[in-house]
Amino acid sequence: MGQTASYPRPSHPLGNRGEYCGVETVLDYGDPAAELAALRNGCGIFHLPWRAKISITGKDRVRWLHNMVTNNVRDLPANRGNYNFVLNAQGRILGDMYIYNRGESFLIDTDHVQAEPLLGAMKRYIIMDKAEMAGAPIISWGFCGPKSEEAMAASGINAKGMEPLEIRELAVDKVTAMIVRGPENKPGWYEVWVPVLEGEGGISGVRVAEAKLVGARALECWRIVHGIPHYSQDIRDRDLPQETGQMQALNFNKGCYIGQEIVERIRSRGQVHRKFTGFEFEGGLPALSKVESEGRTVAEITSAVTVPSSSGNKHIGLGYVRREVADAGPQLNLGGLKARIVDPPFAI
Repeated sequence: MGQTASYPRPSHPLGNRGEYCGVETVLDYGDPAAELAALRNGCGIFHLPWRAKISITGKDRVRWLHNMVTNNVRDLPANRGNYNFVLNAQGRILGDMYIYNRGESFLIDTDHVQAEPLLGAMKRYIIMDKAEMAGAPIISWGFCGPKSEEAMAASGINAKGMEPLEIRELAVDKVTAMIVRGPENKPGWYEVWVPVLEGEGGISGVRVAEAKLVGARALECWRIVHGIPHYSQDIRDRDLPQETGQMQALNFNKGCYIGQEIVERIRSRGQVHRKFTGFEFEGGLPALSKVESEGRTVAEITSAVTVPSSSGNKHIGLGYVRREVADAGPQLNLGGLKARIVDPPFAI
């Protein structure tokens, strides 16, 4: 039975509510395991109130933004995007974002809790530049799963042939919407972005056949299964870009930007001392977040969850491990709990 996209609205009584990524949202609709199954095998639909949009305009926007972030946004084709970090002068990560070229402007997509700090940090570098940053009021919906395209097509949303991080404009139920395909590390992921003034009306009438409403708990499991780090949880302002393993955020040919000297120095030396990875735990989730040996942290768990699989529940997590520990073999002892180092995505 088709569901109406208005159901997950914050004012709707359906679903168990709570906080996720700093905002109140629907955590689940009564069966997180079934919701995760829809994301993995069918199509899930969900509201994204924890994502924020920032618009950058002005004649100097290209040069200024290109010198602020770690990836090449100067040469982005129209309606295409890429993943970026914003660094401080010491090369530490202040935040992450997707940046899209909208022709006469750039559109930043980031977490709601990052938006204000990033605005403040980046605006400090607008001195003589003709560049303006402002929040863009946009409602975001997500579709995820191997049958996302089919479910969207049944509702008149044509996402066929879209490339990763491409934006396509089309009319959805008499509303002008932006259809966005997710990055390569988010298979089957699409979003629909609608300006608030339009989205409060017509988008609520879109019927999504064969899609299941899913909440934040299932999305969090899906994120960890695919090894996607979340800023403020898996990536912090003390972390260096190469430690996170998110090399798609770095462009080594673009020239200078804030923190670039540190990034290049790490590249010239060949590696960092620790790496972002996945863990499989035996018998349950770890009680400790850090494992220390001889006064230093050899492993750190930043995210952990139990997920159902065909062979029973699996206990998995994301975090960091010292390279010499990882090189010694995949088996770890985390405070008495056995674990195995696994390169995500996990086989579930």
